[in-house]
Formats: sequence, structure tokens, C-alpha cells
Amino acid sequence: MRHATRSQRLSLPSDQRDALLHALVRNLVIHGQIRTTRSRAKEAQRLADRLVTLGKEGSVHARRQAFRILQDRTLVKKLFAEIAPRYGQVSGGYTRVMRLSLRRGDGAQQALLALSRLPAAQPARPTGPRPVQPPQAPAAPKRQPVQPAEEAKKKPRGLFEGLRHIWTRQKKGGAGS
Repeated sequence: MRHATRSQRLSLPSDQRDALLHALVRNLVIHGQIRTTRSRAKEAQRLADRLVTLGKEGSVHARRQAFRILQDRTLVKKLFAEIAPRYGQVSGGYTRVMRLSLRRGDGAQQALLALSRLPAAQPARPTGPRPVQPPQAPAAPKRQPVQPAEEAKKKPRGLFEGLRHIWTRQKKGGAGS
């Protein structure tokens, strides 16, 4: 029985596991979302939430701790200047893990790890009954403009119409044809 185990091993030695998780979090800071296996996403989520908490703290020591994981000054600046201020009054839940389909090769459960989207400013909700709005008539569908006959002839009409030139030879005037 393994007591006091806080993280999954991910079938990797500890140094490789740390390198993997640091790379996942680095890509999360760069792109805002990453696609990986569910178990890796859940482990990277813990580390990413810790980094956002460090970013909210904003001290020099917190920047140094974030640099130990991100290993890039521009990413540390982005974390402290852009990402962490978005979660100013929120006390957790900075990332989310959404399940995706199974991976084709080995059937592993995939997941999308993404930074949570928060509105810039949340307006105060009014209390009391909502005002009743009158029903509106459905909008008329927009009509597409009619294309001239020449343009319609130029466009391929199906998959094989567009690929016809690959299989057929067209005679072009001139020598050597």
C-alpha cells in the first residue's frame, strides 16, 4: 500500500515525469489549451493551477518559483501580466479538463486541458422578477446572391469533378504533346 501518494506515476521515472508535466504546462501557457491523455491532463492541471496562484501572488519569490517550472522569462511575464490577473477574485478552478474521444492507436482516453474563460467584468445580477418581453416573430432567412452562369461552370461540383484533371490528359497545342 502506497501511503501519502499525491500524484500518479504516469509510468515514468520521476525526472522524466517532471519534464513531461513542465512541458505540458509550458504549452498550456503558450496556447491556452492542450490535448493529451486524461491522466496527464489531470496531473498537469494541478501544476498549472499552482502556477496561476503564484501569478496572483506577484512577488519576486513567486516569479522565481514559476521560472523553475516554465524555464522561459517571456512565459513568466505572460503568466504574471496576462493570465493571472484574469482570475483576480477567483480562488481556484483556473483550468478545466474535458474528456475527448479515445485515441485510435491504443485506445487511451484523451482530454483537453484548457484555461477557464472568465468574463472581464461580471455585472451584478438584478434581484426581483424578470421583465416580461413580448414574443418576437422569427427573422426571415437570408437569401444567397445568385452566381453568374460562368462562375458556376468553373467551380467543381463534386469530389471527382475537382480531381478530373489528375486522371485525364488534356492536349495542349504545341510540340512534344
